[in-house]
Amino acid sequence: METVNQAGVAAQTLRLPKATSFKVRHFPVKRTFDIVFSFITLLLLSPIYLMIMIAIKINSRGKAIYAHRRVGRGGKAFNCYKFRTMYQDADKRLEKILAKDPALCVEWETKHKLTKDPRITPIGKILRKTSLDELPQFWNVLVGSLSVVGPRPVVQEEINKYFGVKAYKILSIRPGITGIWQVSGRNDTSYETRIKLDEKYVDKHSFVFDVKLILKTIPKMISSKGAY
Repeated sequence: METVNQAGVAAQTLRLPKATSFKVRHFPVKRTFDIVFSFITLLLLSPIYLMIMIAIKINSRGKAIYAHRRVGRGGKAFNCYKFRTMYQDADKRLEKILAKDPALCVEWETKHKLTKDPRITPIGKILRKTSLDELPQFWNVLVGSLSVVGPRPVVQEEINKYFGVKAYKILSIRPGITGIWQVSGRNDTSYETRIKLDEKYVDKHSFVFDVKLILKTIPKMISSKGAY
């Protein structure tokens, strides 16, 4: 099933469970904050963006910015932008290492992440540890596919495998660059815990709560605990 966005580009709408009705929630104040915050961030950090892009191009072959398909509000897929942290043949490298190491297969199935991931470039390790790889997502915030604060942006496979009917609740609002998960252990948490944290945010979120999470995100970026 596809819809056409304002630019005339076909955008895939993911099929979600039909156990309950689906509602998309709108928050004008939150959206206004997102636009102002992301515009100022993009403007002020533009020199840093340029330096990171140059470092990535020098470190490995390929584009500096990577677009990955994620699930947004209402189940609509969108391109989520990040600075590239992996080698160009990352998918092939993943298949090879998972085929050779059963323990890594278990870790991948459990967390959808690898603690020591050979696909990541040297500069990519630094970007991930500091979360600087996510800076391009402020463009996603500006155009409305992401929010500054919200549930984690996930891929379709995660929705189908782990979320079930909970997708209706979590996808009722825009996913965010940061959120409860990012300040609560990040990749060191189980996937079940991640979903519970996303649900908690949907239930509890407010402008004041968003500001608190943004302030908590800064020291978490500096410590880099749970980031890989």
